[in-house]
Amino acid sequence: MYRESGFECVGFVSKHKERDLELPKYRKKLLDSIEKDFLYDNNVLAFFYGGSIGNENTDDYSDIDLRVVVFPEKIKEYISNKKTRPGNWGNVLYYEDVNPVSIYTVVHYDCFVKVDTFYYEPDDIRPSVWLKNIKIIKDTDGKMAEILEESMLLTYEPLLEEFELWRSKFFAYLHEAYRRVMRKEYYYALSCIDNLRLSMSTAWYMDAGVQPNTFGDWAKYEGERSQLESWQQSLLKSWECGRSTVEIINVMKSIVHEFKIVHRSLCNKLEIDENADWLNKIVNMVI
Repeated sequence: MYRESGFECVGFVSKHKERDLELPKYRKKLLDSIEKDFLYDNNVLAFFYGGSIGNENTDDYSDIDLRVVVFPEKIKEYISNKKTRPGNWGNVLYYEDVNPVSIYTVVHYDCFVKVDTFYYEPDDIRPSVWLKNIKIIKDTDGKMAEILEESMLLTYEPLLEEFELWRSKFFAYLHEAYRRVMRKEYYYALSCIDNLRLSMSTAWYMDAGVQPNTFGDWAKYEGERSQLESWQQSLLKSWECGRSTVEIINVMKSIVHEFKIVHRSLCNKLEIDENADWLNKIVNMVI
């Protein structure tokens, strides 16, 4: 066992250990290049970092979440050059996105650091709970400072529509997991189990008044930066299963038990009827 940057890896020693220890230095070099590029660009009104840099909780493997605000008449130009400009910051290994007109690009560098860049017009940026933790580097007209100040006053509360979508998707993944395991389509079933685990992480955040990730994004639900309680993280770990019908069904039963608890709590917060008979009818169809 060894410990690095707060992480334990039992029974595994990476052959890239030495490189990984240098990643913060490589990331800092990229940040310096990005800032040198955009600070003196008169078409850039503002740029800032989100993610772990904005939250000030980076680790060795943190990427760079870059947000750039440009004049409206320049937005198309910056989007069209989104796979050109990153070459100014370092040695590009490859790009993830393939859509030439999307407002973002994901760039992977040969130093094993990646940069997610979004380009915005000023009217695209409004106060949001997502903007509570950002690091502003350039703010030509002071608008980003105002938006950050207003964002800090906002709190997250789950909406009824958000709740309805969450539980309907939970039911769908639960039923589909059963269908697929009975067909012995285990990878499909395990994918559904993973989405059930993710649904529970989402619900626990909603219940705690914490903005959950976009569904499909596991970032920071596990590990030292998670805002889940220790018992919740322990449950997530316990919901591990392999290509076994018995294991999968038992995990489904355990997840459903916790689902009912958080479902009841969210119903109380939203002041809606839990409708336990209806809920039990749905889950009892498969467990």
